[in-house]
Amino acid sequence: MSRIALLPEEVASQVAAGEVVERPASVVKELVENSLDAGATRIEVLIRRGGNSLVRVLDNGCGMDRDDALLCLERHATSKIRTGADLMAIHTLGFRGEALPSIASVSRFRLTTREHGALAGTEVLVNGGRMETVRDSGEPEGTQIEARSLFYNLPARRKFLRTENTEASHVEHVLQLQAIGHPHVGFVFLNDERLVHQLPPGQTLRERLRDLFGTTLVNELLEVSETEIAGVCVSGLLGRAGVSRSNRQQQIVFLNGRPIENPTISHALREGYHTALMKGQHPVTFLSIEMDPAAVDVNVHPAKREVRFRDPAHIREVIVEITRRTLESDRTSWSRTFTAPPSKPFTPDETLPLIPPPEQFTLRRDWSQIPASSAAPAENPTHQIAGTSESTALLTFTSAPSAQPAPAFSAQQLLQPRPTLDFKFIGVLGRLYILMENAGGLVLVDQHAAHERILFEEMRRRMEGQGVPTQRLLLPITLQVAPKDADWLRENLDALSRTGIGLEPFGAGTFKIDALPQFLGASDSPQLLRDIIDELRDTSQQTSKLRLGEDMIAKTVCRHAVKANDILREPECLRLVQDLLACELPYCCPHGRPTMIQLSYLELEKKFGRKV
Repeated sequence: MSRIALLPEEVASQVAAGEVVERPASVVKELVENSLDAGATRIEVLIRRGGNSLVRVLDNGCGMDRDDALLCLERHATSKIRTGADLMAIHTLGFRGEALPSIASVSRFRLTTREHGALAGTEVLVNGGRMETVRDSGEPEGTQIEARSLFYNLPARRKFLRTENTEASHVEHVLQLQAIGHPHVGFVFLNDERLVHQLPPGQTLRERLRDLFGTTLVNELLEVSETEIAGVCVSGLLGRAGVSRSNRQQQIVFLNGRPIENPTISHALREGYHTALMKGQHPVTFLSIEMDPAAVDVNVHPAKREVRFRDPAHIREVIVEITRRTLESDRTSWSRTFTAPPSKPFTPDETLPLIPPPEQFTLRRDWSQIPASSAAPAENPTHQIAGTSESTALLTFTSAPSAQPAPAFSAQQLLQPRPTLDFKFIGVLGRLYILMENAGGLVLVDQHAAHERILFEEMRRRMEGQGVPTQRLLLPITLQVAPKDADWLRENLDALSRTGIGLEPFGAGTFKIDALPQFLGASDSPQLLRDIIDELRDTSQQTSKLRLGEDMIAKTVCRHAVKANDILREPECLRLVQDLLACELPYCCPHGRPTMIQLSYLELEKKFGRKV
């Protein structure tokens, strides 16, 4: 007796629905994609009880006649492709013809549609995959689809749904993705009759993001000017250096209008930011990639979120290059912001009196009441004004025994003129933060992070020009690696040699380390090589292989940079800031931490209650 049998059509539809319809958010995604493919300029989404009770999507797209309305509910019926060759040139978001019959098979389904200019529309009712009613309808032009009681006929599947709030948050996330990818389309989202989003059509990407996430995030984004490199066009917005998240939730990338997830792009973004990101953090990106559909395969996953590129190395190079250009374009405006002079130039005021009037002494200390016996025996001891150092004090007071008159000094002897600076040096807070004033308000510089960045770039330039001094090991170290890792190491022996690591094959899957950079301990070498292997996987072909040694450079400069509690005088602070502004990436240290932050006058006024 044969053990193999054909599944009934109803069961086959439910099996297919399991791949397409995972939760209410999947229903919203498929229906909204169909609306976008239909040319809709306004899409309204309503859910009840997280989408478990009702999902309704209404659009003003092209609509369908009765024949198409009936045919679209058949499996693999689609208007998007005709032949297998069309799979290599997909320009639409949907193309398989599985979404509508899958949704209809696991819900109480209602479809109403009307073509533009048609006198009447069509209404189709389907209950668990069985068509019940087909009749004329007077609905407006476009298409409206309702899916009620999702998974009512699959209780085993229904019990795996999460709470209503969780399911509603997934729906909102899906809708936000589509709204970001299509800012020219208006979206309305209602959850249990409560208006969540009302996004007007015809917006720019920046306006759409401002409506969704607020002004604070948008102000931290850099414009990616539309750039085409070898057939790949990229546009959108990137987070400034130092703007990051602990997950990839706001690392959003669209390929030909479709939101995608791809490790090649994620690695390219990470490489493009390079030291502008802290370890374990991910950049904030809203990128749109347009390219020939034949160069990418979107038919590799039921949800169509994963794609495969024909030439992933080329895509990586393009993303890396554009990310670098965007971050570098911000350098000029960043430096201009931090170095903008305050409203009053920082020049010594020669009109100040040599000795403050008597009434000012009561605010500090009444020097006239100091008895002669308490005077310091040292000759001409100096008392500084609070908050100044020897090199910054504009006024000094010379204490002498009261029986003798204080010696007279001219202003020229007491004042130390110096050229006007782009910013006003205030002092050092907590022996760590350099305080300055510029046109925007208060600037704080982390002296350790700033010095790290300066030393890092100087040492990297030296390494690229002259190589790294090495030391031979008395006892070589052996390293056992996997076969694939061994291939990577053999291909990069020369690059590793320039970073000061002497490495040579020593049998199958084994390498001998006989030399290391002078600043690296021998005990660190095995882990260093394993870290380098991981970097090789994520490094593009055009990227300098000398980057492989940058982690050890960063660790080295961290040990040699100015530390917290190291005392810096004003000339040293000014030189540190000037050297920092001359760096390629002055925004952050090699570990991705910010080197400078700005507290605007507006922020300070809010803190003091001057403004709301």
